[in-house]
Amino acid sequence: MLPDDLRNHFLTWQCRIRQIAMREGEGRPSQGMRPRVLGEDGQELSAGIIVLLVREDSFESTEFLKFQVQKHNDPQDVYKKALIFLQSTHYHRAAEFSDEMTGLFGSDSALVERMLSDGKTVLEFTQFSQTYKVPCHTRLLVENDDAYQATLWHNRVFNPNIGSDIQIVGFQPDWNAAVELLNNAAKAIG
Repeated sequence: MLPDDLRNHFLTWQCRIRQIAMREGEGRPSQGMRPRVLGEDGQELSAGIIVLLVREDSFESTEFLKFQVQKHNDPQDVYKKALIFLQSTHYHRAAEFSDEMTGLFGSDSALVERMLSDGKTVLEFTQFSQTYKVPCHTRLLVENDDAYQATLWHNRVFNPNIGSDIQIVGFQPDWNAAVELLNNAAKAIG
């Protein structure tokens, strides 16, 4: 499999499981949205973190979610409006999403410190008999980054108590390394 093919297949799968989570799970993150985090040596750093997909051009969706959070006093109203938006066509076109995933963490997260100091992690996604091991370069996003804002406002829809004492990490897949892992696993099997 070529790196671009794996990337496209992964993003299509991620969009599909997110459609299901929004429509059937009322927005609760499914197993495939909560990858295990492994160090490059294979050691488990976390049994699961929640990662988001961010649109390449995230301005409109971010502004919509931000408006809903700021407009409504009742968190249930925010949740209902945002869920309708996310259930519609938001995840219909995988090509509209960046392959850099994001995760929101507390400011004193030892996991973030470890991931950033290593500079690389492997995210292991599993759901519906599909498994992807995706080596990623990690980076700390800054507040004026579009992906930071998209992640912040998406998370505030589901948890209105999120303050500003946070860190948002970007996970940029290394698709060449992911293909190598896939090929090595296939060779080991047979």
